[in-house]
Amino acid sequence: MVSLAVDLAPNNPWELRLANPVIAASGCFGFGLEYAGIVDVQRLGAFVCKTITLRPRSGNSMPRLIETPAGVLSAVGLQNPGLAAFVRKWPPIWSSWDVPAIVSIAGETVDEFAAIAETLDELTGIAAIELNLSSPIRDLPGSCFGFHPDQTAQVVEAVRASTSLPVVAKLSPAANDIVAVALAAESAGVDAISLINAIVGLTIDVKRRRPALATGFGGLTGPAIKPIAVRMVHDVAATVSVPVIGIGGIASLADLLEYLVVGASAVQIGSAIFAQPSLLTRLIDELEAWMMTNEIDRLDQIVGTIRIPTADPGGASASAATLRAVAAG
Repeated sequence: MVSLAVDLAPNNPWELRLANPVIAASGCFGFGLEYAGIVDVQRLGAFVCKTITLRPRSGNSMPRLIETPAGVLSAVGLQNPGLAAFVRKWPPIWSSWDVPAIVSIAGETVDEFAAIAETLDELTGIAAIELNLSSPIRDLPGSCFGFHPDQTAQVVEAVRASTSLPVVAKLSPAANDIVAVALAAESAGVDAISLINAIVGLTIDVKRRRPALATGFGGLTGPAIKPIAVRMVHDVAATVSVPVIGIGGIASLADLLEYLVVGASAVQIGSAIFAQPSLLTRLIDELEAWMMTNEIDRLDQIVGTIRIPTADPGGASASAATLRAVAAG
């Protein structure tokens, strides 16, 4: 009998047990109900809702999402109803669902992260919290919490002190050393790590001689970022002991398997579901069939089975060592 089950918070008394490793990513799946008519949401391993902030946000001006040749460039601006309205509506709905609901949260200060986490603590219907560490820091313009190990640790420590729920840290690919940030999150008490968030990109409307997005820059997701994400997941999973969740460009079983073999215990599917909502449940079926064909009983038999040597004797990060090897030809 094949088991797709995974626990993403084995060190937390609440645990975060998923029936399978397929998770709908934040920002692409709404609050779950939006897809309920076309996807059997209850079959998913879990879903991550749109990011919630302390106060309501109306989001950025249009256009704020455009298709690119290998993905989507977006700048939605974390549009959401705010914490109070969210708490009144969504947890009561999710409390009758079987699928774990993970709440993505963001704040402009450490205290905002902690305040949101404290409000969500042990609410019925919420299985875990995911920290959107790509959130800008109010007192440090041009920087985000996930860029720095120390800032990341401060957020995780504050949230950890505010809730007993499992906490997942979602890392930014813009960090100078994403492995160092992951280690800081682990040391501060995070239960799992997810990566990567969108990569900053820019596309131009040549006819109008201006950026295609109203905000100019946006976050690139989709197949274009997958090789970058797989490399970062590999480096982080080889270093930390907590479970890792891979995100970025997954649109097929082969994509999913890439993340598993380099160390991800689960994956999040994002922009691909805009065009293929059924991809979520199809991947569950395809993964189960693949495991049966290959006589694999449990996910942990394939997770992290590929490790590419990247260690630098000089003590630099794996990422830096890899870049030097590539540059050397």
